Amino acid sequence: MKMALDGAFGGNTIKAYEPGRVQIRDRYFSTSLIVLRDHLLIDWQARSATGLRAADLETVLDKRPEVLILGTGETQVFPDPATFMTLMDLGIGFEVMDNAAACRTYNVLVAEDRRAALALILPGGGA
Repeated sequence: MKMALDGAFGGNTIKAYEPGRVQIRDRYFSTSLIVLRDHLLIDWQARSATGLRAADLETVLDKRPEVLILGTGETQVFPDPATFMTLMDLGIGFEVMDNAAACRTYNVLVAEDRRAALALILPGGGA
């Protein structure tokens, strides 16, 4: 699906999403990644929401997003609640949703000039 906010706000926005891959600017990605307005962390090793641990989110913590949107694949799957303890301790909000909804939400937040991060679990993702 094409996304309405197609780079109009600068930085990294989701241009298109379809099951198994996402387009950011003019590049396509089919492995898990973390997207921020000014950073792409393309070596994120997450494979599934059920296997996600707090340590998997450490790479985004130093970027201090206001909110982290976790896309868990084609369906919404909630990780172990302990996964988010560090985020809560730091006052970082978080939402868990399917990938399509996560991409749309991230674009809206970036358009509102919010410090949002998108952690997207894609099927080719991780070791």
